[in-house]
Formats: sequence, structure tokens, C-alpha cells
Amino acid sequence: MTSKYNIITFLPVNLFEQFQEVANTYFLFLLILQLIPQISSLPWFTTIVPLVLVLSITAVKDATDDYFRHKSDNQVNNRQSQVLINGVLQKEKWMDVRVGDIIKLENNQFVAADLLLLSSSEPHGLCYIETAELDGETNMKVRQSLAVTSELGEPGNLAQFDGEVVCELPNNKLDRFCGALHWRECKYTLTNNNMLLRGCVLRNTESCYGLVIFAGPDTKLMQNSGRTKFKRTSIDHLMNTLVLWIFGFLVCMGVILAIGNAVWEREVGSLFQSYLPWDPPVDNFLFSAFLSFWSYVIILNTVVPISLYVSVEVIRLGHSYFINWDRRMFCNRSNTAAEARSTTLNEELGQVEYIFSDKTGTLTQNIMTFNKCSINGNMKRSIYGSVACDLIGFVQRAQPLDFSAWNPLADRDFCFYDVSLLEAVKMREPAVHEFFRVLSLCHTVMSEEKSEGELVYKAQSPDEGALVTAARNFGFVFRSRTPSTITTQELGKEVTYTLLAILDFNNIRKRMSVIVRTPEGHICLYCKGADTVLFDRLHSCNHDLMNITSDHLNEFAGDGLRTLALAYRDLSEEQWEEWAERYHGADKAIDYREDRLAAAYEEIEQDMMLLGATAIEDKLQEGIAETITVLSLANIKIWVLTGDKQETAVNIGYSSKMLTDDMTEVFIMNGYTVQSVREDLRYSPFICLSVQAPVHSSLRFLVFFASFGGLFTTVFSHDPLSASLFSILISFLKESKGTHVGIIPQPRWSEGGRDARFWRSMFSR
Repeated sequence: MTSKYNIITFLPVNLFEQFQEVANTYFLFLLILQLIPQISSLPWFTTIVPLVLVLSITAVKDATDDYFRHKSDNQVNNRQSQVLINGVLQKEKWMDVRVGDIIKLENNQFVAADLLLLSSSEPHGLCYIETAELDGETNMKVRQSLAVTSELGEPGNLAQFDGEVVCELPNNKLDRFCGALHWRECKYTLTNNNMLLRGCVLRNTESCYGLVIFAGPDTKLMQNSGRTKFKRTSIDHLMNTLVLWIFGFLVCMGVILAIGNAVWEREVGSLFQSYLPWDPPVDNFLFSAFLSFWSYVIILNTVVPISLYVSVEVIRLGHSYFINWDRRMFCNRSNTAAEARSTTLNEELGQVEYIFSDKTGTLTQNIMTFNKCSINGNMKRSIYGSVACDLIGFVQRAQPLDFSAWNPLADRDFCFYDVSLLEAVKMREPAVHEFFRVLSLCHTVMSEEKSEGELVYKAQSPDEGALVTAARNFGFVFRSRTPSTITTQELGKEVTYTLLAILDFNNIRKRMSVIVRTPEGHICLYCKGADTVLFDRLHSCNHDLMNITSDHLNEFAGDGLRTLALAYRDLSEEQWEEWAERYHGADKAIDYREDRLAAAYEEIEQDMMLLGATAIEDKLQEGIAETITVLSLANIKIWVLTGDKQETAVNIGYSSKMLTDDMTEVFIMNGYTVQSVREDLRYSPFICLSVQAPVHSSLRFLVFFASFGGLFTTVFSHDPLSASLFSILISFLKESKGTHVGIIPQPRWSEGGRDARFWRSMFSR
């Protein structure tokens, strides 16, 4: 429910909102004064008629806006769902769906409530969803049912399902779910990977069944929505201020005239009582002045025009239509015109001071291509990648490698130019093979074979898709996966690995690992993640290789590429069994499950051996540099959130014209506490410090800040993020004069949805 009013509450709530406008309260006050005969020289209806007219016009506009909200709500609530009732599927409205119902979803259908996925038409209980309405991410995500329920399948079997779900209370955390399923005297852990949230769309899946966990206002989507709030623009605040000043002027005029009346009544007024007597008689000149004051307030009330607010509302309404009709805001590519969805906030478009934007998919195209890599200290690069090399017409573009000649499963759209890397694969260099083995195993990509030799990868992240595709072309082809195995084809030979554990990625860990058992029986941990966290977990013998790889990573970042480091660790059977016991105990826990899992992950991800690093290119959107230049000329401050390294962020800043060659002075600042950051920012024009706060304080970060001639450029990176620190930095920038342009690297692999929640949580403080 997104509407603000109903038939009963519309009149009182709307009047309450309208009388928050000072002018409306002012005229209501005048109306009350005009009802007093001793001070009123004007009939009461001269004020009530225009006041009622103004209130009515605004009420009609508000009612119209809310009507469309009700219409949208009804459209959603009346959508049909197939609910399993007494073993038979029956159509029910969304509003009638209840907790405990079992719902059948079909391809391209919206999810009606927060569901526990029970089974799917896809193998192994998998299904694919799109979460654009929840977090703005357009990449498809994979959800999987528990193995114990994935075989239920048919309505007859599902009708016999009598499991009990114990879970957390309703909340607004889209990326977290903690619960347990008790069924057949067993307990099964439930995570977000088993959930289909309301607002998602089922994609590329014929059908699936889900158990309703949360419905209606308890769903995570509605928990994030909240009620529609009454909003007041800067123009509204300005008009209220002006009305108060005018009212103050009116009071002053009334006081001056009342004093004049008192003097006149005292000196000569009594002589005129025979001709103009008071009715009723007034003997005290002070009381006469008091009555005169209110009379003058009524007489001079027109200094505040009663049509002020209604005129503004009419202008807003007309302006919204002009926005809809403006051909210059029509996008020919998508055949989409501008749409003013609110008639009350139009003028705020001209008051924008700050723009907060995600980088990936907003400034860039979110189309990832494998560009360079570093393997065992040797750099391999796609030399011609995305840069034309026809310098002065003498150098012709080289031809990309032809992978299909020796790899029939290669992706024909993949381009790479460094033949030495392909030769290293063919020569079976151990480090190179292990490098691509990590890329083919350590991921969450799903594979679909449409025809013989035609593989289609479905990746939750474009980064993962690019890396798995690179491994595929270099002979390490990811073929398929089940909940317990991963099947690859390594240089033409099919190999099946037993999947023992997946150590999930999150914004704090900034890395992902898998533990697999090879066909020979060896147990290996493969890890990929940010170099800032992965290098701290390497074995001491990797010192020299780490320095070389760091130099390569800095070079990659300087070219504006997204980077990841790769490592592995061999585990003995005893090490695995000892750790697996603690891991499974943490995985089945309900209380503090995430903390216990994080501790288990931290324990096993140690003493790893470095393999190398990858570099992925994400091209800028067309016209982004020109757009940012225009916004900067309008003195709009632009902040961009990104998960890249500092050098990558700076390179993208220059490429997109957020940073210019005029911005020369940069200082590095780290603060140990919130107060130290505040002091350093305010009193140090150029400073170079280094800080590392305790891990639990979440305060470690780097700030790159340029200051010159009133123009400030900031680049932040944090590990992990502290919203309180960023609140200080933003308040500092607001108090500073000039244009501020900032780039804020967030933990790697950040997506738009998480970025939006970050900004919202930060400013809510």
C-alpha cells in the first residue's frame, strides 16, 4: 500500500497537511477574527470563500495524485497467483495470499510474497530471478532449493509437505535471511540463497514452487518502502518564511496604528463620542487601541495574497506537463519521453547540489572483457584490447587469437592478442594451468548447453562471466555444476570435482573461495578477491612474487582496469575434516550464524599460495564525459561510488572528465578516530598520513583530497566502510566553497543496489 489517504482519513489528514502552510493558517486566523463584531469591518465570507477555494483546489490535486497511487496498488494487489489448496492449484489475488501457502510461479511472473523455494523445473532445484525492482541490478541471480525439497515437484507431493520454518522477524535487509526448516525430524539451514523475494521476476525457468514466509506489509520490499510521506520543497519553505516576515510587518503596522489610535483617543477622541459613539461603549483608551490593533490586522490582511499557494500549485501542474511534452528530453534510442511522476517537486530539479552515482553500469556499460593478467610474476596482456593502434596510419591492428582451431568450445566473441599466454597453456606450464583452473572453479556461474558445443553462461556478476569465459577459451571449460560437484573440461578432458564448500563473497570479506576434491583425491582451496585482503593471507614464501604482482596490479589499475588476485592452498585430509566440523556447526546455527561462518572462513583462508591477478575492462558509457562536464559547469557536486582500486578510480575520473589536469594537489589522509579525521580535514590544507584502525572498528580508509582555488577533488577508499566517517566528510564538503567532485571506492564487486542502501543508511544518520 503506497497511497496516503482513504475515504475516511482524506479530509482530516489533507487539511492537517495544508494547514502546515503558514499562509493557510494565517487566513484561518483572520477568519476567526472576522467573526468578532467589535473588531471586524468586513463580512466573514470575504475570507472563508477564497480560503475554501484554495483548500479545495489543493485537495483535488492531492486526491488526484493519491487516486493514481490507489490505482497502482489495486493493480498489484489484484494480480493472480496460483495457490495450492487441498492439492489443487487455484487462482488467488495477491492480497489474499497468506503465510504458509504454497505458490506456483511460472516464467516471467512476478513473485507475490517472500517465498522459500521448494522445487523447480530446472535440475537440482535451481531457478533464475531478476531483482531490478528490489536493488536496481539487472543481472540474473540464481536461487536454489534445499536438496530435500527439490524432489517434491508435483502438486500431490507438495500437498503433503508439513515442514516447519523458524526464521528471523520481518526486516528490510534484502541480502540477508536466516532461518531453519524442521522436517522429517531433521533440521536444514535456510539462507538468502533459498529465498525468492516479492518484486523479483522469474526468468529462464519454466516453473517453480515456493512456501510463503512473509506476505503483505511484512515482505522485505514493503519493509523498505514505508508510507508515502508529506514532502515540502525549498519553495514551500521560502514561501512560509516570506509569509512570516510579511505577517511580522503587518503586526508592526498594526502596533504603530494602534498606538496612534490610543494617543488620538486620549487627546481628542472623547470629543467625537457624540457623533461617532462606540457600540458598545468603550471608556478606556487602551482597550480602544487593543481593538483597533485587530481591526487594522483585518483591514491590512491583503498584504499576504490568498492565491499565493494555489498559484504555485497551478504553475507546478503546468510545468509537469511541459516536462512530459519536451522533445529535447525524449530518448530516441529507447523511445522514451521524460515523465514527471510528481507535481510537487518540479522546482527541486533546479536546486540539485549533489549527485550520487554508482560507477559500474552507470558511468560504464557494465560489459566486462578479460584484458590482462599476471601469472607467477609474468604479465600477459591483450595488447590491442580496446585501443586503436593505427598511429599515423603506419601500425595496423593485429588479429585476435583464433581459439576455435584447438578448442571447439571456445567463445567466438572473446578477443585476446597475446599469443605467449596461449603457448604457455599448450606447453602445460603448471602455474598457468592452476591459474585458469581457479577461474573455472571459483565462481557462482551457471551453465546451459543449448546444443552440442554451444555453452551459455549465466552469471550473477559480469566480472565472473568474463573470467569464466577467459578460462573457457584457454582450454579450461566450465561445463556444469550440481550442489555437490563441478564439471569442467580441461584441454579436452572432462574432469569432475567434488564441491566440498563454498566460502561466499560479501562486502566485508571482499573475496570468495571454494574447497574442492580433485579426481585424484587431493583437497584444494581456491580463492579470488581484492589484493588488499588476499595478500594479507598469503604464506610468507610469497613475498617476492607478491611485490611483482603488486606492481602489475598498480599498472592494471593505472589503465583503468578492474583487478582481482588469485591464490590457492592445498589441504590435508585431517585439516579438512577438523575444519569441516566447525564449518557445518556454524552453517546450521541460527543465532550469530554469519559471524560464526566468517570466523570459520577466516581460519581456513590462511597460508595461501599466490597465483597471479586478473584485469578486466569496463568501457565508459557514450557521452558520459560531456554530461559530467555540463553538470560541473552548473556547479553540481558529483560523487561516484566504485569498488575499484585507487589507481583505477583516478583513471576513470580523468577519462570521464570528473578529474581534470588542473587538479594537481593531492594529499593522503588516514584517521584513527572520527574526531581525528574531523580535525585533520578542517585544519590541514595538505597532509599525508597513514592510518589503520582496529578491524572491529571498521574505520580503516584512505582519503585522497585535492584543494586549489576553491575547487576540491576527493577520492575515498575504505576497508571496510564507516558511515559515520563519511557523514563527517560530506558535512565538511558542504561547508566548503566551490565545486567538489568525489570518487569513493567501495568494497570490490559492489553493485548498484548495495550502493543505494549505503547512501541511504549514511544520510539517515
